Amino acid sequence: MSTPSFAFPQSLADKYRPRRIADFAGLEKPKKILSKFAANPYPSGWLFVGPPGVGKTTMALALAETLSAELHHIPSQQCNVSAVEDVIRQCWYIPRNGFHLVLVDEADRMSNAAQLHFLSKLDATAYPPQTIFVFTCNAIEGLEPRFLSRTRQIEFSSYGLASETIALLQTIWQREANDAPTPAFAQIVKLSRNNVRDALMSLETELLAV
Repeated sequence: MSTPSFAFPQSLADKYRPRRIADFAGLEKPKKILSKFAANPYPSGWLFVGPPGVGKTTMALALAETLSAELHHIPSQQCNVSAVEDVIRQCWYIPRNGFHLVLVDEADRMSNAAQLHFLSKLDATAYPPQTIFVFTCNAIEGLEPRFLSRTRQIEFSSYGLASETIALLQTIWQREANDAPTPAFAQIVKLSRNNVRDALMSLETELLAV
């Protein structure tokens, strides 16, 4: 048996992260919406809603790459008033390639003060020029109705992901493990509950075991 080609330090999730909107497994409706938007972008706010690991943040990064936008990423639980003000200040400068894209992860966990602060920034009277906001969240219950009314919501569902995720794992295994015995891909996907990121981490451990 030949030696697997898999090597650290890059994880499978990083190595095989989709760079283009069309490359995502499943997510047909989000891909259709965002492909059309990317072809004719405009300043706007978006809310990607869905369970963990289905590609919400990765899709936002792919949108930024597609637009060659200047990316401003506010990670989970770091979204406070100071962080919002700092990013908004940067967005008032002319972007290098047409647009700024502000990505706020797990927006349902941002501070109440930050959420209220965004209300004015998402309003037409204070909206920074050439800026696209993308917020991700697992559920909308923690978000103000006024905040929700200022964003366009896209549902990211794990429905229908199983078959495409299995195919992805098979492709990666063929590339990384050479002729090593194949694991039970369907079982990996089932145990991950269609969480693509979790499935890739499980496959990573399988590769390290061969």
